[in-house]
Amino acid sequence: MSLTSGIHCPRTPLRRFLDRELSAGATPLRKNYRARNQSDQILMPGPGVGTEAGNVGTAIDYRLRLAFTTAEPVDPVARAGILLTGTTVDSYDSDARQRMREVGEELTARLEETVLALQLHSRELPMDRGQDEEEDLARLLIAAAWYQVNYRTPVGFGYTPLAVTAREDPDAFTLERLLRLPHRDMVADVVAQLYKAADSPLQALRDRTRPEDCTPGPTFSTHHLTADADLAVDGLLLDFKSTRSTRTLRQAEAWQLAGYLLLDAEDRHRIDTVGLYLTRSATFANWPVEEYLELLGACRRDLTEFRTAFTELIEGCASDEVPHGTEEEDRVRRLLQRLAPVADLGHCKTCTQPCPSTGRRSREFCSAWCRSRAQVLQRRGLLPGGQVPLLPTPRKERLDLPDDVEIVSLTARIPR
Repeated sequence: MSLTSGIHCPRTPLRRFLDRELSAGATPLRKNYRARNQSDQILMPGPGVGTEAGNVGTAIDYRLRLAFTTAEPVDPVARAGILLTGTTVDSYDSDARQRMREVGEELTARLEETVLALQLHSRELPMDRGQDEEEDLARLLIAAAWYQVNYRTPVGFGYTPLAVTAREDPDAFTLERLLRLPHRDMVADVVAQLYKAADSPLQALRDRTRPEDCTPGPTFSTHHLTADADLAVDGLLLDFKSTRSTRTLRQAEAWQLAGYLLLDAEDRHRIDTVGLYLTRSATFANWPVEEYLELLGACRRDLTEFRTAFTELIEGCASDEVPHGTEEEDRVRRLLQRLAPVADLGHCKTCTQPCPSTGRRSREFCSAWCRSRAQVLQRRGLLPGGQVPLLPTPRKERLDLPDDVEIVSLTARIPR
């Protein structure tokens, strides 16, 4: 079960919970982000990157983590993907599976050796290294990113250059062959983003922290939902984004940071600030937790209380999956109703925060923004303390076709 998949689908219990709890939506946070984003130059990938943009993003994410700490010279997800090469791709012959596993283990050893030799975490050295060293490292990290795909989406792994090449000729598949596979534009893109980071606010963050204060790929102690951020740095939870759309902040990204914050129920990472670093524009935006929750209009500003409700949600249902059948939907609806925040007298009906005192009769909303948001939330059945809506129901649509031909499509009625 994945935090990311639960956030992206509006019909999951996780998304429905967050949409209601974060009553302001992403608009106020987005405006705040735009005011901070003063970048005027954006790195764009070369044509050779193509559909490999996601794996390039994985590579630069890990390269930036290594600049802060080399506690994990090889990403644990890449290690897991290497181990799975012998078991998850049934369409490959045994020779191809064996060679992918052997080459993956060689890649692990080479990557560990390279990372430690370059002392990437040393604060006495700059964040970046020489061009040749960075290009070699980029090839290693791109190859490791392909192995990560095998862990996250095994079906997609079969289409990576790594898997295709190993299947074509297992005997010729070696580590050297693997490291020649990344297109030069992919390598150049990783290196360019790293050099841009070395002349950005991220460098200042690195300079004022110690490697032992940094946790690469922080995970969260729950088996109900899997999630891993990019970096925890002395109370700052940081996510790297290699998106080309650097001018705006998507709701999914805002919800993702909130999800990380809520999943740390035991306060293991002692998060007091959340932030984003956009690798193509060198934009570094961060918010104290209290400000972040306020911008999102969180109905529960007490983080412990918010985390308790979130934990009850993910323990009470498959929160990242759309409920199947009426019985399961009814159970989820009852759970969401039980967890719904309720506005006390004199508190805003939208965000449940205290309304300003006017000396007259009690106000229903604390601001004009909450008043307008109430109409949206009411229409969606998400007003705090109100009824939780049913899932959108499928609708059959027919086309005018000959009598012997019939095509039926299912279109969800999604509330506006």
